[in-house]
Amino acid sequence: MATDILLVDDDPDLLKLIGLRLTAAGYRVKSAESGDAALAQIAIARPAVVVTDLRMPGLDGMQLFEQINALHPTLPVIILTAHGTIPDAVAATQRGVFGFLTKPFDPPELLAKVAQAAAVAGEWQAGHETTSDADAWRAPIITRSAKIDDLLRRARLVADSMAAVLVLGESGTGKELLARAIHAASNRASKPFLAINCAAIPENLLESELFGYAKGAFTGAAAAQQGLFQAANGGTLFLDEIGDMPLSLQAKLLRVLQESAVRPVGSTQTTPIDVRIVSATHRNLDQMRADRSFREDLFYRLNVVALKLPALAERREDIPLLVNHFLKKIATRYRKPVPSVAPDAMAAMVAAPWPGNVRQLENLLEQAVALSTTNVIPLSLIRSGLDDAQAPLVSFETARKSFERDYLVRILKLTAGNAAQAAQLAGRNRTEFYKLLQRHNLEPSMFKEEAELAANGGAKN
Repeated sequence: MATDILLVDDDPDLLKLIGLRLTAAGYRVKSAESGDAALAQIAIARPAVVVTDLRMPGLDGMQLFEQINALHPTLPVIILTAHGTIPDAVAATQRGVFGFLTKPFDPPELLAKVAQAAAVAGEWQAGHETTSDADAWRAPIITRSAKIDDLLRRARLVADSMAAVLVLGESGTGKELLARAIHAASNRASKPFLAINCAAIPENLLESELFGYAKGAFTGAAAAQQGLFQAANGGTLFLDEIGDMPLSLQAKLLRVLQESAVRPVGSTQTTPIDVRIVSATHRNLDQMRADRSFREDLFYRLNVVALKLPALAERREDIPLLVNHFLKKIATRYRKPVPSVAPDAMAAMVAAPWPGNVRQLENLLEQAVALSTTNVIPLSLIRSGLDDAQAPLVSFETARKSFERDYLVRILKLTAGNAAQAAQLAGRNRTEFYKLLQRHNLEPSMFKEEAELAANGGAKN
């Protein structure tokens, strides 16, 4: 698959010339004639590299770079200008511009700079990896979101380093999935990836789980046991919900990270370890540091690189993809045909707020598959699975019809199908009341039969 390059210039002839050069070199080129048009294109599909003119009406090249950098800090931007000077180039690169070339440009120099930028962005594999091999590490993360795509590019850049990564995000956003992707992209991929939820295990057991214990360390310790640090040696240890770790254990964890050695509970011997730490939390660690419920020195040890996962409501374009992915997975588990989703049900899911994020979406779909009697999941099942507070807003006309129908049903049940009495209670004349019933396909006789059945204990005469 070709690497995407976005060209930005208000000169259509120059756009065509540079585009031909890059296309001939094997790139897939898109173009924009203004900074605003470029930002719109990036919002739809993030390129690997942006090449932009400096002097343009509206947003100039540096202003465009500033906006790109704020949204996509790992997206390389190369600036071309006929007005370039050495001070301009120095100032631009100091602000984070990847390259600064003067016009008329030297084609080999431009191609070399674009190839260099694509390589840094992780898009160009210099021929030693296929596209499928290069993307395998991120394959479990289902997305078309520019936010997630940018996050994954940052994750790819940090994967091969030893830097500790702190994954932030609300519950259910997929923090462990991102941690596994970082491990899979790293040079530790062949070594163990182990995970532990620090909030799910009592403090005394958590210490033993992390650091192991010596024989006789406590009642029941009949034999020595390795902890997760030793078991993950050479690989990655994922500490989920690190914000819930007790203060006393935070101090012990800090010591292990400082010394790269672990001492099992009840032992006097330390064992060297080589473990990459990825931690995660949905808590506000800055506030916890201020409250002194999380150690500041440990925070800086864990937060070398921070990656924040967006909530599902911030990546609604991913919802149809995720729905299809989960339905296939759930149908396989239930040994059912893969169901489809009614269009209005899909629209409701795209509009819902999803406070439980991706995990809530998967749970809702599993409930719908379990309860559905057809191979099409209807809106009613989706709505019933969402709390009232999460139900998507409907149009005024739909809400009014729903209210009218429910009101008419209640009043006809109350009067046992007596339309005249129901009309009187509703404050409407009989003609108007019958029109309302016809609009909602309601017959008074239906309620008379129901009242008779109830009076006879549910048996028909």
